[in-house]
Amino acid sequence: MFKHLRCAGLALASLLVGAAALAAYPDKPVSLVVPWAAGGSTDILARAIGEQLSRSMGQPVIVENRAGASGNIGSLLVAKARPDGYTLLIGSMSTHAMNPALIPNMPFKGADDFTPIALVANVINTLVINPSVPAKTVQELIAYARANPGKLAYASAGGGSTNHLSAEMFKKAAGIEMLHVPYKGGAPAVLDTVGNQTQVLFSAGTQTLPHVKSGKLRLIAVTEPKRSALLPDVPTVAETLPGCEMSVWYAAFGPAGMPRDLVSKLNAEINKALAVPEVRSRMEAMGVDVISSTPEQLAETLKRDTLRYARVIHELGIKLD
Repeated sequence: MFKHLRCAGLALASLLVGAAALAAYPDKPVSLVVPWAAGGSTDILARAIGEQLSRSMGQPVIVENRAGASGNIGSLLVAKARPDGYTLLIGSMSTHAMNPALIPNMPFKGADDFTPIALVANVINTLVINPSVPAKTVQELIAYARANPGKLAYASAGGGSTNHLSAEMFKKAAGIEMLHVPYKGGAPAVLDTVGNQTQVLFSAGTQTLPHVKSGKLRLIAVTEPKRSALLPDVPTVAETLPGCEMSVWYAAFGPAGMPRDLVSKLNAEINKALAVPEVRSRMEAMGVDVISSTPEQLAETLKRDTLRYARVIHELGIKLD
């Protein structure tokens, strides 16, 4: 009897200690790792979230840019951190669902080595063309490509990028040929499409929409499964080519093994941060659609896209430069 009482007492004490630790969290600064360079859409999104979390949680949330190896350097840093909520990651579809199929000997497992916390945003993925191309719809672009074999070149941020994969999926679905011109990053790919060195580009609206507004690029479609609420009059590629779609999502992760109560607390805080009107309006102006989600929804999205892109990348023979 006394043994059972002692075990019950130890269990209660453990629960009380855990509850006290959660109540005190955070009691020191939190690192929010971005696995890309400063200034990009992921970095801007992370800083907006970090600023709101700093206010609501009462401790500094410091954004750390750890770029390199297609996002693997910063992601690995978080995978190896203690699962105490003080080192978090803003990762993406590319780091967690695409890289495992692109990179031999990955230093981490996209699902097993992380704790899903929350989906935070979809970045609108646009299909744009140089205005010299006489097409205003997906159907017209396909017809032009078929009538003018070898005349269209598409830009990308490099082999294995979302730009590259989007374009190769489009080529296969449409039954057309386009020349791939890879660049070392998204910015030069956009600039050369503006300059007509390349004619077609699949890229984030954060990079293309300013040029669309100025008339230097023509917006043809978006690649998400359904039309964006931010661009309701712009059709999806899938309306013409069913199944040809890509959603470029960003999400918050922690190291594997984080306590459930801590994950729930962080999920609630992040969703609250994303609901702040100034955050939503700032992101929407950039072509970023913020999301409210549960950890389970992120885990399911990651599982689904990991399987999908492993298959697609294998079928298309995509390689990382």
